Amino acid sequence: MSRFAFRLLAVVVVVVIVGIGVLLWLVLAPGPADFAGGHKVALADYHAGNPTGVPAALANASLIQRGEYLARAGDCVSCHTAKGGREFAGGFAITLPFGTIWSTNITPDKETGIGLYSDADFLKAIHRGTRRDGRPLYPAMPYASYTYMSDADALAIKAYLFSLKPVRTPYHANTLVFPFNHRRLIALWSWLFNANTRFQPNADRSTAWNRGAYIAEALAHCGECHTPRTIGLSLDNRRKFAGAVTGGWSAYNITGDRSAGIGAWSDADVLGYLARGHAAGHGTASGAMGEAVDNGFAAMTPDDLRAIIAYVRSVPAIASPDLPATLATPAPASPKEGVGIADARGKQLFEGACAACHGWTGASPLSSFATLTGARAVNDPSATNVAQIVISGTRRTTPKGALSMPAFGASLSDSEIAAVANYVTARFGAKPSSVAVKDIASLRRQSAQP
Repeated sequence: MSRFAFRLLAVVVVVVIVGIGVLLWLVLAPGPADFAGGHKVALADYHAGNPTGVPAALANASLIQRGEYLARAGDCVSCHTAKGGREFAGGFAITLPFGTIWSTNITPDKETGIGLYSDADFLKAIHRGTRRDGRPLYPAMPYASYTYMSDADALAIKAYLFSLKPVRTPYHANTLVFPFNHRRLIALWSWLFNANTRFQPNADRSTAWNRGAYIAEALAHCGECHTPRTIGLSLDNRRKFAGAVTGGWSAYNITGDRSAGIGAWSDADVLGYLARGHAAGHGTASGAMGEAVDNGFAAMTPDDLRAIIAYVRSVPAIASPDLPATLATPAPASPKEGVGIADARGKQLFEGACAACHGWTGASPLSSFATLTGARAVNDPSATNVAQIVISGTRRTTPKGALSMPAFGASLSDSEIAAVANYVTARFGAKPSSVAVKDIASLRRQSAQP
C-alpha cells in the first residue's frame, strides 16, 4: 500500500470513528427526567398515587371532559388552529429554517381530519409519530414528548376531539427543501430519537414531583421550546431547560440559575406567570408562551401548576453567560435623560408609539402587564422578543380584562423596528442591544404566517 493510500485510509477510519462517536453521543443522550436519578418503575407498580390522568377535581368527570383538560394541558389548539380559523382545524404554518410545515386538521372530519382514525391509529400518531397511512409525521408534532403520555390519556384526548364538530379544511402541502422533504429520513430520525416509551414514575420522588414531571414532559412538552437542540435536532437534555430560540422567539432559560433562569423567582411569581402570563418584576408572556398560557396553563388547576413548579425547580441550574447578572433599575422619568443622541431615531419612535402605554421609566401607567422595568425581554441583549413583540403585537388577559399591544410589523420598516428595539433595551435593560436590519428581516421570516 502506498503512503498516500495509507494516509487516505487512516483519514477515512478516523472520520468513521468520529462519526460513530457523535452518533452514539446523540442516541445515548439522557432522557428528559434522567437528571433526577432515582429508581423508575412501571406506572402499575407505583402505589403513591397516579401521576397521570386528570387532577382529583375532575376524577368524576366524563371521558370527554377529561380529554378536554388533557388536550388543553397538551396545548394542542395552539399549533392546530390557523390565525382566525376554527379550533383544531389545522392550517397553521410552522416556519423552519428549511421550509414550512402546515399543521393538520384534527377535527373528526373523515376526509380532511382524523375522523377515520381508530384508537390504534391515534396511539401510533401520538406515541410513534406515524400517520394512519403509515407515513411518518414531522417532529414539529412533538411526538417525541407525547410518547410519554399514557394510553388512557391519549385516548381521552381522542374522545374529546371526536366530540367536536367536523371541519373540512383545504390541504396545504409542506414546502421543505432537500433532504427534509423526504419522509423516510424522518422515520430514521424517529427511530433514533423517539424513545417510544410511556411515562415511568420515579419511586424516589414525591407524588407532586412525578405529577409535575408527567405534565411538563408528556403533556405540556416544555422542553420542546426551552431545551436547546443537538446537531441531530433532538433535545439536548444535557442542557435541559437552558433556553433556545424557537419560531423566532426566545424561549428563556427556566432552570434554577438565579440570573439567567428563574432561581430568583418566588413560587408565587412562577405560578402567576403560568396562570396569567405575567409575573410582576419579571415580565409578561408573549408569542408561543403567551399562547401556551392562554390555551393551556390557564385552564389547569392550581395543584397541577404547583406540581409543574416542583418539577422544574428540581432541574439543575445552568448559567447563560450572555445575560446580565443583574436587571436594570427604572429609567429616568424625563425622556431627555438616560439614553444618548445616538438613539434619537429609536427614541422618536418610542415616544410616538410606545411611551403612552409603557411610560418613560418603564413602569406602565396603565397596567403592570405593560411594565418594562425588570422584564426579561428588555434585559436580553439579543432583543429578540422585544423586536418580535413590536412586529407581532401581543394580547394578555389581566384581572381587569384584556390588554393588547398592536402589531407594528406592517407599519414600521425593518430599520425602524431595529431602532426602537435597540432604544428599549438601552433605556430599560441592563445591556444595550445592537439589532441590525437583517436580524429583523430574519425574525419576520421565522414568525410569518402565509
